[in-house]
Amino acid sequence: MTAPRVVFIGAAGEMCRVAAERFARAGGDWRLVLCDIRPDLLEPLVERLPSGRATVRRLDLHDRGGLLEVIDGAALVVLGAGPYLRASEPVIAACLEAGVPYLDFDDDVESTRHALSLRAKAREAGVPVHVGCGASPGMSNVLVVDAASELDTVENIDVCWVVGDERPEVGRAVLEHLMHIAAGDCLTWEHGGPVTHESYVETVSAPMGGRLGETLLYETAHPEPVTLPRRYPGARRIRCVGGLDPAPFNGIARGLGLAVHRGELTVEEAVGFLLGLLGNGCVGSVRGLRAVTHGILGQIRRGESTPRALLDFLVRSAFRRRYTWRGGLLARVTGTRDGRPAVAVRRTPVSGPQSYLVSSMASLTGTACAAFMVLALDGSGRRAGVFAPEDWVDPQAFYAALERVGTPRGEIVESVC
Repeated sequence: MTAPRVVFIGAAGEMCRVAAERFARAGGDWRLVLCDIRPDLLEPLVERLPSGRATVRRLDLHDRGGLLEVIDGAALVVLGAGPYLRASEPVIAACLEAGVPYLDFDDDVESTRHALSLRAKAREAGVPVHVGCGASPGMSNVLVVDAASELDTVENIDVCWVVGDERPEVGRAVLEHLMHIAAGDCLTWEHGGPVTHESYVETVSAPMGGRLGETLLYETAHPEPVTLPRRYPGARRIRCVGGLDPAPFNGIARGLGLAVHRGELTVEEAVGFLLGLLGNGCVGSVRGLRAVTHGILGQIRRGESTPRALLDFLVRSAFRRRYTWRGGLLARVTGTRDGRPAVAVRRTPVSGPQSYLVSSMASLTGTACAAFMVLALDGSGRRAGVFAPEDWVDPQAFYAALERVGTPRGEIVESVC
């Protein structure tokens, strides 16, 4: 009998590589089909996987015939190719046509809303479509559900993330997403209904773990405020806030994001500037440098960073010295317990180079995705429709799945009083 197949699309991406490798640690007789438009990049991954378990295929996800052929009969299709604004629609459509379960770690609002609009089609096709199964969204949603379980009523939800110094290993799709959320419209939930804010303007402080401590974060356009109100419709406010460590990275992102939003730079120009700046310190175009300067100085004027932090950042960057990576997730839920105001917090407790779960954005997203895959394969035959993590994942089962894919128990979650 042929072993069931799990198909990864965009498998050469850093996060998807982690997801495939750590999913393999959970055991099980799965054949892994690793697909990418750049299959030559997958050979190192194949060598790290159990012998004979993985095969490599070249695939352009916009080639409908090739896509349908490779996913036919799969137990699960995992989409790791971004940006999801362009990648998710054709793959979800193919999975619905082929009757194959789907899972992604989509972090774009527009593509998440599109996926949710397909609920009736997915139910009719008998297919489970699991969206937002990464770090944020993904594990962040699970932390919210866990924290909210302590309370009798839910009033406000803050979903918080921090990403550390990723230089020079930053992918183009990640930077496109950053430009998308650093300025422009931010669909969020306020006063019990959907509203639109300006992304990266409203700020909040949160007690992040992983040696970060109290950290200033920015409201960002992320899917959690779109999906979580379906679980907590009575909440007054649900927002996603995030930030980059060290603080000057936020000014860089905001400056370039504003320039794109105002039409002063294209997304491609902004991403190209960032790739040069983060990769080798090249400042690139004058327009890009002007946007970055405007963003950093505005950050200092508003008291969101300090001249000393900027000077330290510039000196380190000049000598190509990276900061120790710090980051993680936190969910803060306020409401009532036994008729009194109460707060419940869940967060990732550790981060950094020695961490298994939170050593980089890729490790956190990929490991969380692998855990969601374990749960999806355990129960996908019992669901049909479109599901965000809070719709189908029990927090304790998710934490156990993180252990199954190799995460030490002490790295997964802590409660903060």
